[in-house]
Amino acid sequence: MLNFAIRVARDAGRLLRDRLGGAIDIGHKGSINLVTDVELASEKLIREAIATHYPRHEVLAEEGGLSESSSEYRWIVDPLDGTTNYAHGYPIFCVSIALEFRGEVVAGVVYDPMRDELFTAERGTGAALNNRAIHVSKTGALLESILSTGFPYDIKTSTLTNLNHWENFAMNAQALRRDGAAALDLCYVACGRFDGFWELNLSPWDTAAGALIASEAGGRVTDFAGGVFSNYKPEIVASNRLIHQRMIEVLEMGVTK
Repeated sequence: MLNFAIRVARDAGRLLRDRLGGAIDIGHKGSINLVTDVELASEKLIREAIATHYPRHEVLAEEGGLSESSSEYRWIVDPLDGTTNYAHGYPIFCVSIALEFRGEVVAGVVYDPMRDELFTAERGTGAALNNRAIHVSKTGALLESILSTGFPYDIKTSTLTNLNHWENFAMNAQALRRDGAAALDLCYVACGRFDGFWELNLSPWDTAAGALIASEAGGRVTDFAGGVFSNYKPEIVASNRLIHQRMIEVLEMGVTK
């Protein structure tokens, strides 16, 4: 099933890459939440492949929602993570595919077609980038760390904007980045490019594959309080373990303000 996910992710990624910079139709799910015809085509490709090879499995995908069944397997799919980037021709985006069995993610694939970087993990066997084992960074101090995050689509109307946490981390970390693709952010934690990542108001397809990859690379993934992480809850903190408690402390500063 992991090899199947790899093949499908590469096929979908090739579609995204080939159409980047061309004419695309852009719609809106909210004032700043975009959807493109390319994203819909990518999801159609992935759903059709799953339907052909695993017709009884459930599929939960960003655009089409959940196709329910009695199967214990569920594919969690983001056909284009980084839609806003893609719509503007900013070449940071990916395809994310995870496989859940009895409520637990057991395999994950994140493919960046612009760099031809394939991040993979299978529960209990470690994580890899283009078939080479990867591990989180060894940075032990938050002040020496580079962190990443994102901002919710309802930032203009919600009180949960993440701006308070951004401010606090800016004063306590070495540097912050906001690249607009949570699945890649998590993979960058896995391979040591980022030392930590936090975000709120994400969906299962944003985190399912990346969270497994980060964990299997030796990282720690929790909610904002350091508790058990769930793809179906809105908070995630991922780190190299060494700075995790310090990240939790900084997040608590934003709650008490």
